[in-house]
Amino acid sequence: MVKSVLLLPLGFAAANAFTGQPLVSRTPAAQSSLYMGGASGYATSLPGKVERVERVKELLDTSQMVFSVPASSITVSEMQTLRRSLPEGTTASVVKNTIMTRAIEGTEYEAAGSMLKGANMWFFIEDDIGATLKAWKGFVKESGKGETHSVNGGVIEGEYYDEKGVAAIGKLPSKDELYAQIAGSIKAVPTKVARVLKAPNSKLARAIKLATMPDE
Repeated sequence: MVKSVLLLPLGFAAANAFTGQPLVSRTPAAQSSLYMGGASGYATSLPGKVERVERVKELLDTSQMVFSVPASSITVSEMQTLRRSLPEGTTASVVKNTIMTRAIEGTEYEAAGSMLKGANMWFFIEDDIGATLKAWKGFVKESGKGETHSVNGGVIEGEYYDEKGVAAIGKLPSKDELYAQIAGSIKAVPTKVARVLKAPNSKLARAIKLATMPDE
């Protein structure tokens, strides 16, 4: 990979990160909105912010890669269309910079701090990076946002990649594609060699001799 081408009640400590004071109580029935940020009410309260930080941390813990794009000028309808096109295991969410700053602290995604400017939509990818980027490219093409909504950058295994680097990573084979390639390679192994691979240890020497004998 080339870089330049490139919830749940929470404890007092989490709330203390925001205020320096212990959390005394929280709104029990309210839930913060993961998508589109949540503009008012519980989502903007201290317990709501703490809960959202923890939710983003959970997404980071299960992500193989994250990348961001501009969040401006995307309608609710467009957002719904985009989500439907994403592969299973990928979450798209508009996350405020203050929330993301807290969430990436002490994680392998601290390099994402350089992208915390303006409004961002983040993609948390568990597995299929290529399909996620393909879905985003299809979305900007269909919505006419290609000139204004290019990828800001991404982070994988602690390293930051620019737009070109993210695109290059997206072209790498997915796990399913790699499994298919491996399976195809195994099927292409000559029959006698395949018999060697399957031979019990006690018969391995005889199997190797059989595999090296010329075909009759």
